Amino acid sequence: MEEANYLTRFAESVTIVHRREEFRASKIMLDRARNNPKVSFMLNSTVDEYVGTTNEAGMRKLTHLRIRNTATGAITDVEADGAFVAIGHQPNTRLFDGVIDMDDVGYIRTVGKSTHTNVPGVFACGDAQDSVYRQAITAAGSGCMAAIDAERWLESQHA
Repeated sequence: MEEANYLTRFAESVTIVHRREEFRASKIMLDRARNNPKVSFMLNSTVDEYVGTTNEAGMRKLTHLRIRNTATGAITDVEADGAFVAIGHQPNTRLFDGVIDMDDVGYIRTVGKSTHTNVPGVFACGDAQDSVYRQAITAAGSGCMAAIDAERWLESQHA
């Protein structure tokens, strides 16, 4: 909800495509989105396909989304020139349960401000580790941090 409201600063309209009828977002954030005239909702729906065109220079441009209604199975094409994917606030880290230290929600714990985990040679970044900014550009920055930490760790293994 927070991302949808933010995107209305730059877009004529924002459509939230949501797989269920109800939301897990906080009531205040949901109310803000519902009261925003630029936000609309497609409930019981999922994006099946991102469809676009390719120009002569090989540049690709999104033209529409192919939306499937989860209740009826009906397919609808919805014009779009941009898409932002936000999938909740619980990271997809369960496969590391019992191996890598995590907080109560499932975010991987890192050592200090680094990307090091409790397992030597394993580094965490982005949405798996950042419970504050999540999908913001910091995910790209922390990915770079993890690459540098991994490179330094690998070099130390040959010393």
